[in-house]
Amino acid sequence: MDVNLFATLRELAGHRTVNFDMPDGSTVRELLDRVTSEYPAMRDELFGEDGELFGHVHVFINGRDAPHLDKALETPLTSADKVDLFPAVGGG
Repeated sequence: MDVNLFATLRELAGHRTVNFDMPDGSTVRELLDRVTSEYPAMRDELFGEDGELFGHVHVFINGRDAPHLDKALETPLTSADKVDLFPAVGGG
């Protein structure tokens, strides 16, 4: 499953897109766990001490922000899904 990374996450991984061998039916949370397992520095960028995804992080599944999907981070994925991962972006 391809995960497109943006901003600082791209810098941490050293790649624009990373691929993980995940079976269909894996959840968004399981995919994020896999991402942070492969790239531990991303954990502090994505999750708070309570293990919950920061509200300012956006995980888009087929263009929809995962926390707003019916099952949120427990939403099952397929290999055909498009996954985009955005950290907090500041500016002014």
